[in-house]
Amino acid sequence: MTVLFLNSSSDLYGSSRILIEVVKIYKNAGLTPVVVMSESGPLQSHLTDLGVIVRIQNLGILRRKYVSPSGVVNRLVKNFKAYRFLDQLHREFKFDLVYSNTLAVVVGAQWAKWNNLPHCWHIHEMLLGSSPLVKLLTRMLDNTTPAPIVVSEAVKKLWEKRLTKSTPRVIHNGLPYDNFLNAPEISLQKLSIPENSLIITMVGRINPGKGQLFFLQLAKEILASYPHCHFVLIGDPYPGYESIAIEIENFITENKLEKQVSNLGFREDVASILKITDIFVLPSILPDSLPTVILEAMASGCPVVATRSGGAEEMVLDGKTGYLIPINELDQGVNALIKLILEPELREAFGKAGRNRVLENFSLESFKTNIENHLWQQLRKN
Repeated sequence: MTVLFLNSSSDLYGSSRILIEVVKIYKNAGLTPVVVMSESGPLQSHLTDLGVIVRIQNLGILRRKYVSPSGVVNRLVKNFKAYRFLDQLHREFKFDLVYSNTLAVVVGAQWAKWNNLPHCWHIHEMLLGSSPLVKLLTRMLDNTTPAPIVVSEAVKKLWEKRLTKSTPRVIHNGLPYDNFLNAPEISLQKLSIPENSLIITMVGRINPGKGQLFFLQLAKEILASYPHCHFVLIGDPYPGYESIAIEIENFITENKLEKQVSNLGFREDVASILKITDIFVLPSILPDSLPTVILEAMASGCPVVATRSGGAEEMVLDGKTGYLIPINELDQGVNALIKLILEPELREAFGKAGRNRVLENFSLESFKTNIENHLWQQLRKN
């Protein structure tokens, strides 16, 4: 059997890293994966090294920047070309299943229906409201995907209220944690961070929902009283959100935080940076389904401060592995950080508890079993 995988990006952030694990599971189950993505990038190289067939074709990925009449026309043209490309690819590989990773990929669902193929949609997003886009995606899910995978109970709760035919199934993300459990420490000198700094880190691709500017507001407040702290930002912008990256740099400069905030951009050594991190923060300001970076931080032994923005509430145990704070609540965020800054024993206890929780409740083994069971269920139904 041959499976067509469609992915929304070629980066190595959360949903793409989950895709790698899914592709491995399918491959180990004896299926042949063929992955299509819109552009070349590190994900392509990673999959090619695994012996996976990868093709590049613009898939008409949905982004906020296309929410305009001209943007809609642009996406329709790209989708039409993508349909023709998939037709040609189908003649070559004769697919048995189509797997769309994230709701940003819409071309696969309808193409699978036209070709009488089973379709799996792996939903990583929490889209609020009842916009025309949400209504369109709801109809497509109901008409093409009987059992979409959702990454958290928060995502399930949001989508099952809208769907009338499809039944979402929760499969929590799981990752290979060895790299985070055993990462070598990176030297502070290499990162230009002063010795004896207490390091507070955020990792996340720059977009309107991740909350990098909220993180910097927290940094400004904390550094006024605790100058021995050093804040680290990791992540580059999604295409189209470069303006937020400029805002981040401007905030750092205007508030004279250059010596106490390191904005590192994209890094391949995240595990080593988390190894030297004292507190991890994920201050998402929009719904965040199940950010895998929290799992990585917990596996690294970091106490976590995160907003109550969705899936974080299913990972972080408030008062046991970290603290959960309301979205955009600066005072509560500052208070949570101060508790951890002042109590090294608490940081250590939360870190150990978080690592145990990840290994027990978000294991790669459990993820593999659930994904494989879901795979065979979908194929049997068809």
